[in-house]
Amino acid sequence: MKLTRKLVLAKAKATDLDSVKKLNCWGCNLTDISIFTQIPHIEVLTLSVNSISSLSSLSGCVCLNELYLRRNLIPTLSELSHLRLLTRLRVLWLAENPCCGTDTGQYRLTTLRCLPRLHKLDNQVVTEEELALALEEGEEITTPPVSVKDQLPTNDQPENLNSTNGLADAESENDLLNYSMEETNKIREQLGMKPIPRDKFPSLTSPAQQPAAKKSHTLEAVLLLLNDLEEEELHIVHMATQNRVLTHTQPELTHTENCVETDRGEVS
Repeated sequence: MKLTRKLVLAKAKATDLDSVKKLNCWGCNLTDISIFTQIPHIEVLTLSVNSISSLSSLSGCVCLNELYLRRNLIPTLSELSHLRLLTRLRVLWLAENPCCGTDTGQYRLTTLRCLPRLHKLDNQVVTEEELALALEEGEEITTPPVSVKDQLPTNDQPENLNSTNGLADAESENDLLNYSMEETNKIREQLGMKPIPRDKFPSLTSPAQQPAAKKSHTLEAVLLLLNDLEEEELHIVHMATQNRVLTHTQPELTHTENCVETDRGEVS
């Protein structure tokens, strides 16, 4: 069933779509929610117990603060990529969808990595420790792939996808520059920020320095992001950094302790 303008106005008791801020469509057997491309000011939306499989129509609802999607037909967590730019979204209920799988812990970590601004997921409060762990161990969510038809050239003639002009196996200077840009802008997208233009990134100097340059560009990307983060977001980064440092220092401490025990044994 398609959610229509008439049904939205009737349920919201409104006269026009622009004025709709709260809407409850629980258990309406909905499959098509494309109407939300015309409801940009919606703040609280209940769509639980329906047959919705795509969230793409919600990508422009930038005022959305609470979203209830329990018991629908959302197939994969990649659909959450459509919610990344909804920087005001704080409450999400997604349980009992196919995308949640059987590993509840990993599902939460992956969801929170994609949507780090959430305060509550599936009626459970998100803690700072869980969020920091999500940034470390949550799986990366990519945008659902576009169909091959949508990728064809404008003349409707398919290109030879196997033709690379001999460049496919070589990592060029631009590849590394794009790596840095993609990593930076990917994180910025998750935080609801605009992408950084290409001219903000310095070009690499020589192919011999490429491995080191990749690490350098990653560091530059992180440092560049810090300038745009707010206090709450900086706190999250701080927690994640502490966890990351511990994973590196813990093995070293263990090795040192073992060496001390060995030395004591030799002395005795």
